[in-house]
Amino acid sequence: MGDHRRDTGRKDGGQVGVPGRLTEALLAQRPELFCWLPVGLGLGIGIYFSLGVEPGGVVYALCAALVAGGAVMARLPRPWLSLVGWAVLAVAGGVLVAGARSNAVAEPVLGFRYYGPIEGRIVAIDRSASDALRLTLDRVVLERVPPGRTPMRVRVSLHGEQGWIVPEPGLVVITTGHLSPPSRPVEPGGFDFRRMAWFDRLGAVGYTRSPVLMLSPPEGDPRLWVYRQRMAVSHALQSAMGAEAGAFAAAVTTGDRSAIPADALQSLRDSNLAHLLAISGLHMGLLVGFVFGAVRYGLALWPWVALRLDTRRVAAAVALVCGAGYLLLSGGSVATERAYIMVAVMLIAILAGRLALTLRAVAVAAVLVLLRRPEELAGPGFQMSFAATAALVAVFGALRGRSLGPRWLARIGAVVLSSFVAGLATAPFAAAHFNQIAHYGLIANVLSVPVMGAVVMPAAVLAACAAPLGLAGPALWVMERGILWILTMADWVAGLDGAVGHVVSPGPAVLPLVTAAGLWAILWQGRGRLAGAVPLALAAWLWSQAERPDLLVAESGALVGLMTSEGRALSKPRGDGFAAGIWLENDGAPVSQEVAHALGAMERGRPAALAGLTVLHVTGQGRLDDLEDCGGADILVTDGAAGTRPCLVLDAPALRRTGAVAGWLTETGGLRLVSVAETTGTRLWSPEGTALPLPAPEPPGHTLARAVRDQ
Repeated sequence: MGDHRRDTGRKDGGQVGVPGRLTEALLAQRPELFCWLPVGLGLGIGIYFSLGVEPGGVVYALCAALVAGGAVMARLPRPWLSLVGWAVLAVAGGVLVAGARSNAVAEPVLGFRYYGPIEGRIVAIDRSASDALRLTLDRVVLERVPPGRTPMRVRVSLHGEQGWIVPEPGLVVITTGHLSPPSRPVEPGGFDFRRMAWFDRLGAVGYTRSPVLMLSPPEGDPRLWVYRQRMAVSHALQSAMGAEAGAFAAAVTTGDRSAIPADALQSLRDSNLAHLLAISGLHMGLLVGFVFGAVRYGLALWPWVALRLDTRRVAAAVALVCGAGYLLLSGGSVATERAYIMVAVMLIAILAGRLALTLRAVAVAAVLVLLRRPEELAGPGFQMSFAATAALVAVFGALRGRSLGPRWLARIGAVVLSSFVAGLATAPFAAAHFNQIAHYGLIANVLSVPVMGAVVMPAAVLAACAAPLGLAGPALWVMERGILWILTMADWVAGLDGAVGHVVSPGPAVLPLVTAAGLWAILWQGRGRLAGAVPLALAAWLWSQAERPDLLVAESGALVGLMTSEGRALSKPRGDGFAAGIWLENDGAPVSQEVAHALGAMERGRPAALAGLTVLHVTGQGRLDDLEDCGGADILVTDGAAGTRPCLVLDAPALRRTGAVAGWLTETGGLRLVSVAETTGTRLWSPEGTALPLPAPEPPGHTLARAVRDQ
């Protein structure tokens, strides 16, 4: 095999020299060539989402032609052309898949702020970040809004006095509330909630302080029937256990996290155990693994069956069906769907007589997920799930056949090693998305994950089997003991000194470089995989050089943040809390808004120094009208309409067009301003288009650029 490859390399790449050796290196990748398919597909999807304008028909036609041309090249005998053909096919195909999905989910988005009657059918129940009960409604009816402009779905947070109904799936309700379009990023380059809402077909979000009343009882929709069964199981678990344990059990079995106390959730996050709540690869793997093992060893105890049937394949088929049932019970979230695809590929490999835990199986799962939901590529769930899975398969594949010592020591070592590898693989993604690092996460996972696998999930399966007979009590008691252990470990680890560290948000190139480094190290065959250290080192350097904006202005114009040597100073202690919290998290210093305001460097109505410039923040139209010109400031920020003034004005009309604004000091003493509209561009989910470039204020002694509203 090796001689054949070298001969082929000489024929196609040259007799000697660098071309011949490079061809041999490429030929060596052919056994794992399929594993690069999701990489190319993901690259194409990433290109689509990074574009500043929505592609037109010409772009899609060109991509279709490239896919066809790539398919032809992939069949050519020359290895260079064949590999190039596969790469072109995958990348261009990724662009087409992402574009098709984006257009397929298109639904009306509310284009204005609405207040009035809201009618709809409950299709989801959860809680907001502020712990308010939240309802997602479809079949929406809004007063004086034509059906063609009414969003398919809206999400309403419940405030004020409620309790007039018990929300349940399928219930048609009515209330009076406020709705707005999904919000833009709170700073340029930040998380774009509009894009996530677009793919969820969520056209408006809002809140109500009025009672929510029933308009009609639930109907017989089969999809909502499954949801009602999930909620029934959730309520039964919460009734059978204590408050915290019952809420945890409901979350890991039905996906209902609405009852988890805020302090317990924070402890799980600070100890790096919050992943136990998300029904993803760990839960699906533990459940399917337990079912597979129980069925296989159970059949082995029946000699007549064990001698006549392939018990391994029978166990795989039963586990596949049980995994599908768990997918339905848990609500079929994106994370659970992704996890089921991964385990299904591995179980089908067993049914086909192939190795289950291989990089090819992981690649198949990644391709299926990306084809079905290409938008998941940018999400932390997809990135962390596949990073952990690929790293674990690669590491344990390399250790296959090697002894790790006595059996009892090998099992302990496998738990520690798997927690370490998964934690190391997911750490950069978790830090980039959530701006924090759980320093003792390895300890927490080593102490908790075995309990999850050996106690909680098996007890859940046994309880499900015994429930029809009314005998679920003992299994639920065992399950509760395991959950209480996990919660206790979470509280203990989270309470250790220095348990949590915070990091600044990285630049846009960091995670792609980290991903490229990991993929190269795992997928490349031969010593060349060591080259993966280069992009990893570059990513680390870029992250260390990340600079946060010196000035941040909220889209409302009601909050300003100024970077100081002591951290970011905010212009007010309350209000615009969501934007304030995200700013401070991205700074790597998530203090409270009150603490950030107490720094005193930025105060409403009082000029603040920003290097050689002066910033003045004024709220309220009355105070703004009383202000003479710009109050001596170079930059005037306000939530009112300022009109034409002899300074740079960032007022409500301008900010409605540009979105939030960030500013960086330049070497010449000026300020480089960037708006959200510039960074998001004109896409299906951001149709307002790229705003005109913001003027750059110059240091004293220079002529100021015209205000935004005068451009």
